[in-house]
Amino acid sequence: MNIMDFNVKKLAADAGTFLSRAVQFTEEKLGQAEKTELDAHLENLLSKAECTKLWTEKIMKQTEVLLQPNPNARIEEFVYEKLDRKAPSRMNNPELLGQYMIDAGNEFGPGTAYGNALIKCGETQKRIGAADRELIQTSAINFLTPLRNFIEGDYKTITKERKLLQNKRLDLDAAKTRLKKAKVAEARAAQLNTSQPEENNIMIWAEEVTKSEQEVRITQSEFDRQAEITRLLLEGISSTHAHHLRCLNDFVEAQMTYYAQCYQYMLDLQKQLGSFPSTFLSNNNQSSTTPVQSVSSPSVLASASASLPSVSNSMVTSGLSELKSSSGSRKARVLYDYDAANSSELSLLADEVITVYSIPGMDSDWLMGERGNQKGKVPITYLELLN
Repeated sequence: MNIMDFNVKKLAADAGTFLSRAVQFTEEKLGQAEKTELDAHLENLLSKAECTKLWTEKIMKQTEVLLQPNPNARIEEFVYEKLDRKAPSRMNNPELLGQYMIDAGNEFGPGTAYGNALIKCGETQKRIGAADRELIQTSAINFLTPLRNFIEGDYKTITKERKLLQNKRLDLDAAKTRLKKAKVAEARAAQLNTSQPEENNIMIWAEEVTKSEQEVRITQSEFDRQAEITRLLLEGISSTHAHHLRCLNDFVEAQMTYYAQCYQYMLDLQKQLGSFPSTFLSNNNQSSTTPVQSVSSPSVLASASASLPSVSNSMVTSGLSELKSSSGSRKARVLYDYDAANSSELSLLADEVITVYSIPGMDSDWLMGERGNQKGKVPITYLELLN
């Protein structure tokens, strides 16, 4: 019975406190009650914590997208992580492509030039896939996990203590409001001190003022204590930034290792393909006198690797510049197939020869192309001007 009475009293007290906070919060929003402001240092720390949480979430989510572009795979990994189970192992995209190339090469015959090249390319793709797995694993451990620990651990603790600080502030301001009202009532009672009942009324309000002053002291002490706890937690954000900086360095190092491995794998593959007989490297109607260029440095790649210019690329660029500055037309060989994106463009087939010319005001990356009675825009990077 005593336990039940205690629970009822506690429930009533909690309900009263909640109601008092709700009334204080509402009056503050309506401008009918004063609000205790936090000091500027604490406000700055709170703002820094919110900013850190916001950008940490964005960086973490986008890093997950970068490492695993497939949203279904990310959802599957999330579900297995919540169930504390290991996700089933599956081939990633480079490994799957590599396996298809190897299977195709074996089907065409490892003794044929094309089959042998497919097998070599497939093996390289599988090595790239393995490097990709290592990048994902290393990044998850050294970069994503610390970011997630901050969001799900440290920041949740900060949020909890901040909410508690807000409640202590509401309790303090509610106590100040009650004290203010008690003093006003006491002053009014003193002005109407004309009879014995009024003297009793003055005593009642004096006691209420004393009680309210004591409540203000208690709530002020609790508020100051909670503000100090919250401040100490928030000052740890600077340490969080330093830790995340180390994690960021680990992530950059993992990426650097991954791209260096991929570059080395492709360099080795290029050397292997370059060792094939030149007759296998020639492209349909093209001459076999420049086999390596057709494999290793097509114009579309040269345009993306401006730091490694070649003589032939500079000649093509100068020829295109002359064509765009003149009003004449030139013949050009199509290097790669191109599908027109709309009716204003002209679809192209590799190795065909078309007539090209420039039109004033046209984008610098395009020319007008003609094939018989067909006409439309064509991308410069797909063309090789003929003398």
